[in-house]
Amino acid sequence: IQTSQLSPSVWLIHSFIHSFIHSFIHSFIHSFIHSFIHSKPLPKSADVVVIGGGSLGCQTLYHLCKLGMTNVVLLERDRLTAGTTWHTAGLLWQLRPSDTEVELLAHTRNVISSELEEETDLETGWIQNGGLFIASNKQRLDEYKRLMSLGKAYGIESYVLSPAETKDLYPLMNVKDLYGTLYVPKDGTMDPAGTCTTLSRAATARGVIENCPVTGIQVKVDDLGVKRVKEVETAHGTIQTPCVVNCAGVWATKLGEMAGVNVPLIAMHHAYVVTERIEGIQNMPNVRDHDASVYLRLQGDALSVGGYEHNPIFWNDVSCNNCVYKSDKSFTADHKPLMGEAPEVRGFFLGCGFNSAGMMLGGGCGKELAHWINHGRPEKDMCGYDIRRFHHSLTNNNRWIRERSHESYAKNYSVVFPFDEPLASRNMRTDPFHQVLQEQGCVFQERHGWERPGWFNRGGPAPVLDYDYYGAYDVPKNTDYKYSEILGKEYTFDFPPHHDAIRDECLSCRNAVAVFDMSYFGKFYLTGPDAKKAADWLFTADVNKAPGSTVYTCMLNKRGGVESDLTVSRLEPSPAHHPLTPESNGKRHTPFHTKCEMIKRQADEKASLLQEVLNSDLSNDAFPFSTHKIVNAAGHKVRAMRLSFVGEMGWELHIPKESCLPVYHAVMAAGAKYGICNAGYRAIDSLSIEKGMDLRPDDTPLEAGLAFTCKMKTSIPFLGRQALEAQKAEGLRRRIVCFTVDEKVPMFGLEAIFRNGVPVGHLRRSEFRFAIDKTIGYGYIRNPDGGVVSPDFVRSREFTLERMGVTYKATAHLKSPFDPENKHVKGIYG
Repeated sequence: IQTSQLSPSVWLIHSFIHSFIHSFIHSFIHSFIHSFIHSKPLPKSADVVVIGGGSLGCQTLYHLCKLGMTNVVLLERDRLTAGTTWHTAGLLWQLRPSDTEVELLAHTRNVISSELEEETDLETGWIQNGGLFIASNKQRLDEYKRLMSLGKAYGIESYVLSPAETKDLYPLMNVKDLYGTLYVPKDGTMDPAGTCTTLSRAATARGVIENCPVTGIQVKVDDLGVKRVKEVETAHGTIQTPCVVNCAGVWATKLGEMAGVNVPLIAMHHAYVVTERIEGIQNMPNVRDHDASVYLRLQGDALSVGGYEHNPIFWNDVSCNNCVYKSDKSFTADHKPLMGEAPEVRGFFLGCGFNSAGMMLGGGCGKELAHWINHGRPEKDMCGYDIRRFHHSLTNNNRWIRERSHESYAKNYSVVFPFDEPLASRNMRTDPFHQVLQEQGCVFQERHGWERPGWFNRGGPAPVLDYDYYGAYDVPKNTDYKYSEILGKEYTFDFPPHHDAIRDECLSCRNAVAVFDMSYFGKFYLTGPDAKKAADWLFTADVNKAPGSTVYTCMLNKRGGVESDLTVSRLEPSPAHHPLTPESNGKRHTPFHTKCEMIKRQADEKASLLQEVLNSDLSNDAFPFSTHKIVNAAGHKVRAMRLSFVGEMGWELHIPKESCLPVYHAVMAAGAKYGICNAGYRAIDSLSIEKGMDLRPDDTPLEAGLAFTCKMKTSIPFLGRQALEAQKAEGLRRRIVCFTVDEKVPMFGLEAIFRNGVPVGHLRRSEFRFAIDKTIGYGYIRNPDGGVVSPDFVRSREFTLERMGVTYKATAHLKSPFDPENKHVKGIYG
């Protein structure tokens, strides 16, 4: 197709003959290149066996070798890049609406554009032709402006262009229907074959063994009953190994089945076409028209064009023999890759399900996966990619996998809004309160399969309906779908239309009484004769308190990063089974009740309300903060804990399942005269941010302002202590800071932080603080010269926050400006 005006929102079509010739030539060249790769003999044993010779497999092999591992091998059933990788577009965009992904992309770009060529003297085929994102409406351009501001925190050059400026940059483009564009000059194009070939050459391992299909993976059961990888069986022999890495792309599910591991992804046929020569297209940037769901990749003097439709063809028969020139990709339930060690089998790692982003994320994810394998955990916060994010009841549920993966594909290019929720495979996991809360107008959120309260709609019930595949596959599209309509109104980067409803929930909590259903949060028992020893090692705080006490603490990794913050409650040993206490026999049995937040009923009316429901004295003297006891609530035994997640005096009620509704109704009836209301997680987000925390596994308690949770003044060793002691001695190179903005402007996180005009970080999270009618946010800041971030570094300069290209003056706080002494949770007001 030759044209002087190329519109990005029009599909380009080429002839079948051209497609066949292109595929044939590509395959011939690909085979010729790889005929020079030496396929070494199959080793008898290996420390790690990587399966799959695409982007992720080659990047993982390369980074394992960079860590000093030599006894590793990569097995490829055909030739390198013979799967999804060979036909990938190879586009690399530096900006994504996730700080972790921006960092992963930056590493990929560094490996492809410079590191590999310096190590091997071979060219990877990297072309820095830039990237151009098309916006056809204000919401899309607002998203691009958010990306531009985030990019400034990472030193990524980008520009928001007008239609006229876009025309100057890309003369062939029809800009009449454009709202604007985002131009990133240092984006580019990767060559899949060149990249993987260079990666395999750079790896100093046993190397790559091609034409070696895996036929089986054997596992063994150790003395503790734990399943572990034992060996890999191939058509050419067996390799003894304790570690397998599944980088098999669309074949990953079948590989997982060999070891008894669920790999929740779906393979889809993906269409792309190549145009004829287009005069003047040379050296133009790659284009993504997200609203048309189309990408345009520069391919010499032509374009390769692909897109994501609402009715993709599922590839149900993923065999080892029926994929030659098809374009097939694997998609997951939440549009995030599957990585990390499988919960079913130790030593079985995943590196698959990359939702068309395997090339661009390959370098960063390959590095993190190699570190995961070698050191037991990744360096960055990879929780959003960890296979363990999915509950086992979902990973083997075909309906959930199929519906959610379809929605993931169909929304591949959708705007990422702060309050979006999936429509597919909902109501998979519900608690006893679900129906009664739904009847009261609860708008539910989905997390890990659970339906949890988001906020309460004044317009009545808005149930989530069965998935309609957006009307595809002759499935009747849902009509008069209230939940979907409410979500649609939330699609904004301004204050959402239901802002006032969430404000009322927050202010009810502050000024009256609010009830939160937090059944979704986890509960664990730590029991056994060595429970005390385990608690000392696992928890940063000293939890050796009297039964009836509750302690807030952290759990760290070896590097001092916070894996979890939680409360630990010491229980009385129980000689008989009790629904609120684990069974115990013998004096040496010391139970702890560990929670990562629990079923929570928050009361704020100075205990008056709960005093009418519980048979226990709730005064400060009789029931002080951070204690718990079993009490009677409306004729039912519950465990009451004097805790609060939102900075006010309150209680958690831990209720046996069969007693949940009677206790709930009793609380609501007693609270009517106090103005009690239901509240959801949107209110919790706003209320809890006032208490000043944002934690990830790459943050330490010292950086996060949680040094008080660490028993550093004792001699008791705990996991991560050495790292904290070293960090304390050296001084903090990063520190969490609270920012408030006087102007009434919505912020959601990812806004750039400037200190005297110099970028020093970005907001991790931000919410509107209704109690003072201001925006509040938290971010970790760094010293631009790499020095210590001291309190004086924060106090001595002016700060601004950039939101969508606009700068706002901000006030920095080292402590939360709301109740900094934590008096409210202790019942001290005034």
